[in-house]
Amino acid sequence: MVEFITAVNAWAWGPLMLGLLLGTGFYLSIGLRFMTLRKIPVALRLLLQGRKGRGAGDISPFSALMTSLSATIGTGNIAGVATAVALGGPGALFWMWITALVGMATKYAEAVCAVHFREQDARGSYSGGPMYYIKNGLHRRWHFLAIAFALFGSLAGFGLANTVQSNSVSQVLESAFSVPPVATGLVLMLLVGAVVLGGIRRIASVASWLVPIMALSYVLMSLLVILANLDAVPGAIATILHSAFSGAAAGGGFAGATVWAALRFGVARGIFSNEAGLGSAPIAHAAARTDQPVQQGMIAMLGTFIDTLVVCTMTGLVIVIMDVLPSGESGANLTSLAFSSAFPGGQYIVTLGLCLFAFTTMIGWSFYGERCIVYLLGVRAILPYRIAWVIAIPVGTLVELDLIWLIADTLNAFMAIPNLIALVLLGPLVFRISRDYFGRAVVPAQGGDSQR
Repeated sequence: MVEFITAVNAWAWGPLMLGLLLGTGFYLSIGLRFMTLRKIPVALRLLLQGRKGRGAGDISPFSALMTSLSATIGTGNIAGVATAVALGGPGALFWMWITALVGMATKYAEAVCAVHFREQDARGSYSGGPMYYIKNGLHRRWHFLAIAFALFGSLAGFGLANTVQSNSVSQVLESAFSVPPVATGLVLMLLVGAVVLGGIRRIASVASWLVPIMALSYVLMSLLVILANLDAVPGAIATILHSAFSGAAAGGGFAGATVWAALRFGVARGIFSNEAGLGSAPIAHAAARTDQPVQQGMIAMLGTFIDTLVVCTMTGLVIVIMDVLPSGESGANLTSLAFSSAFPGGQYIVTLGLCLFAFTTMIGWSFYGERCIVYLLGVRAILPYRIAWVIAIPVGTLVELDLIWLIADTLNAFMAIPNLIALVLLGPLVFRISRDYFGRAVVPAQGGDSQR
C-alpha cells in the first residue's frame, strides 16, 4: 500500500502538477497585467482598513486573512523550507520566491471567485470556495469537480492539518522536554477543541491575535540572527541565486544538487507552505464581511506574500547564513541547528514556533473541512465533524503516520486539480471584474463602492 500511494503521490506532485500550478499562476498574472505585484501597497492599506469590514459576511476582512494565515503558516515554514533547501540546495529558496510571486495572482483569483459566488447555509453562515464557484460559475457538466473538491478537502485535513500536526508537536516536545506524547495529545485536544467547537467566529478571533504575534515574533528572532551576521547576507543571496541556476552552491558549500532539484523542491514546498492553487484559503475569505470581491482578493494575496516572501525567507536565510547544510540534517532539525548555532538556546525558538504554527494550522483547517462537509451533507454534519476533528488529535500522537501523510499529501494534490481547472475557466470573469473595479475606483474604500 505504501509503495502504491508513493507512486501515486509521485505522479500527483510530479512535473505535470507543478507545471499546472505555476502555469495557472502565470496565466492569471498576465491576464491581470501583474496587478497583484503593482497593488501590494493598496492591498496593505485595505488590510489596515479591514479590521471590521462592511457588507455581508461573518468575520472581518482582516480576520479572514488571519484565519487563512493560521492554516498556511505552519510546519512548512520551518520544516518544509529546510527540507527544500536540504534536498534542492539553497537555490530552492529562489524558486519558492518565484512560486509566491505568481501564486499571489492565484490566491487573488481564488478569493475574488469565492466572494462573488458564495452562498449562505441553512443557519445563515457564509460558505464559499472552489465547490461553490464551480457550482455557481461553471456549466453543469463541471459540477462533479465541486463534489470531488469537497470530498478531498474534508478528508485531507485529517492528515496534513490534524494528525500529522499533533504528531509533529508531540515528537518535538518529547525530544526537547521529555513530554509524553499522550499528554501532548490531550492538551492539544482540549485547546483546539475549545476553539473549534466555537465555530468560525471563535477561530477568527483567536487567529486574529495569535497569528500576528507568532509570525512577528518568529520574523524578529530571525532578523536578529541575520543582523548579527549582516556581513554574510550578500554572500548568502549570491549563493541562493547561483545555486538556483547552476545546481551547486557558490564556494562549494553544497554539492550535488541539480537545477531540476532546486526547481522541483522549491516549487513543491513553496506551494505546500502558501497553498496558492490548492483552493483552501478562499474558503476563509468567503466568510469576510465585504461587498467587494476585488478588495478581498487583494487582501487574500497578501497571505502568499507574508507566508513565503517573508516567513519562509527568514527560515531560508538563517539556514544559508549559518552554513549548516553540510551537517546532513533536514527538516525541523536543520532549522533548529541553524538557530542553535546563532545563539545559545536558539533551538527552543524552533520548538515553540513548531508548536504554535501546528496549533493554528489545526484550527484553521478545521473550518476548511467543515465547509467542505457542509457542501456535501448540509449543516447537520457540522457538530459531528467538529467532534471527529477534536478526537483525531490525540490519536495522531500515538500512531505511525507515514501512510496517512502520503495519503493526505495525495488528497491535497487532488484538491488542487478541480480548483485549477475552475480558475482557468473563470479567469476571464476575474479579469473583467478586476477591470471594472479599477476602471471606476481611484481611492479604494473597504466595503461598498469605491470612492472617486
